[in-house]
This record gives sequence, C-alpha cells and structure tokens, in this order.
Amino acid sequence: MRAAIGLWRWRHNPLCRTTDLIEAWVALAAVLLLCLAVPSAGWAAGTWANASLQRSVHAQERERVATVARVVRAADTGEAGPAGQRAVETAGERRLRPAVVATWTAPDGTPRTGTVTTRRELADPGDRFPLWTDRAGRAVAPPMRPETARAHALIAGITVALFSGFLVESARRAVVHRLARRRYARLDRAWAQVGPDWGRTGTGS
Repeated sequence: MRAAIGLWRWRHNPLCRTTDLIEAWVALAAVLLLCLAVPSAGWAAGTWANASLQRSVHAQERERVATVARVVRAADTGEAGPAGQRAVETAGERRLRPAVVATWTAPDGTPRTGTVTTRRELADPGDRFPLWTDRAGRAVAPPMRPETARAHALIAGITVALFSGFLVESARRAVVHRLARRRYARLDRAWAQVGPDWGRTGTGS
C-alpha cells in the first residue's frame, strides 16, 4: 500500500530503481483488483448461484406434493426377544428424528405405507405429521426453502470473493518476491565489481 501511495513521488526521483516502480505499479493494481474486481467476482458468483438454486427450488415445488402421514408403529420394533429388551434397545437407539412405519395418500389417491422419519414428539402410533412425496407417491425430502437457497448463494459469493482476494494477494507477493531476488542479484554483481577495490587509494579515479 505504501508503495502504491509513493508511486507518483518516485516517478522523477533519481534514486528510484526500475524494480521500485514495478513493485509500486503491482501494488496499485492489486489494490484496484481487491477493491473492484474481487467484490464484482463475489457478487457475480452469488447472483449466479442464487438464480440456479431458485430454479431448483421452483422445480422441487412443482415435483413434490405435501400430504399428511399417520404413524403406524416404530420402524425398529421387532417381533423376536423379550418385550423389555426390545424397549431398552429402542430407547437407546432413538434419535431426534426416529424412523417410523407410516401410511399416507399418494397424489393419485392410493394409500401408501413406508418407513420414514419424523420428529420424536410425533413418533407415537396414531400421530400425524406433514410429509412430502413425489408425483409417484414415494416419500421424499421437503423442497428447499427460498431463504435457504439465498443463504447458500451468499456463502458461495463470499467464498469466491475470498478466494479471488487470496489469488490477487498471492500473485502480488510472488511478483514482489521475484523483484526482490532480482534486486539482490544486481547488488551482488555490483559488489563483486566494486568490492575488490573498496577502500583502496585512487579507486574510481
């Protein structure tokens, strides 16, 4: 940043080396990219991702149908073994969304039965809970919500912006490192020419 600010001051400075000017121009270009190109890349990526995800949301809403299912029994209820042991195993394996055997009505009006998951408070026989199915009546996940799609798009835009900024800064550092190596190589060559005569009387006369 200091190199970019001092760019104009160095233009006519006799002590300014070519590598100093190149480094300042690289710094200025990096600042412009970080302020303009990087946010634009993030915005474009987020906009594209949001449009794509919103299309998926609309497609899922058209292809999936909301219905109501009724719990028949817990899906892990077995017929073998003592009832007490089955109760212990069921309590130990129960999760926040336990699997149950439920019945529901397909979009064509036919009854369906299958194993699905629901909230724990709606896992008792006879409980009813909302369920989404496809057009064939198979249980599917609910469609993505529009606000969820926007959140994913925002994350994608921020990720692209951060990655773009990382690339710009990495490129700037690589150029500065290369210029520094070239500068040190020139100093070594100059010292190799002047060093042997350093301090001798009449040197340079």
